[in-house]
Amino acid sequence: MKGKLFESEAKVMEILWREGPLPAKEISLIAADTIGWNKNTTYTVIKKLEAKGFIRRDEPGFVCTALIAEKDIRRSETTSLLTRFFGGSRKALFSALIEDEELTDGEIEELRSLIDKRLGSKQDKKTKNNG
Repeated sequence: MKGKLFESEAKVMEILWREGPLPAKEISLIAADTIGWNKNTTYTVIKKLEAKGFIRRDEPGFVCTALIAEKDIRRSETTSLLTRFFGGSRKALFSALIEDEELTDGEIEELRSLIDKRLGSKQDKKTKNNG
């Protein structure tokens, strides 16, 4: 994988992640319906993704296959955001995300649960390493 995933490229990747391997023609039809792109735009984006190593095109039919998982892109983009705007501080990122946002009681509980789960897994690792 080389380079950053740009917005237009992410749209094509989302189609592949959702639908699985597809011929380029089918991707262009889906992109026309959902994004309003013409065939040439879609094919240009597919070529860029292939050059970057995000997808592979196979014959016959130029079947495109995602070579990177959505979770890996999400992790990479999150790390980039964290580094560029928050000096690598997860605390600063979370603070920015929740300080101006009205959160429901349910969302707050969900966030607490995620943090508790994370703390629990850290405790489990410490216990295993010390035991």
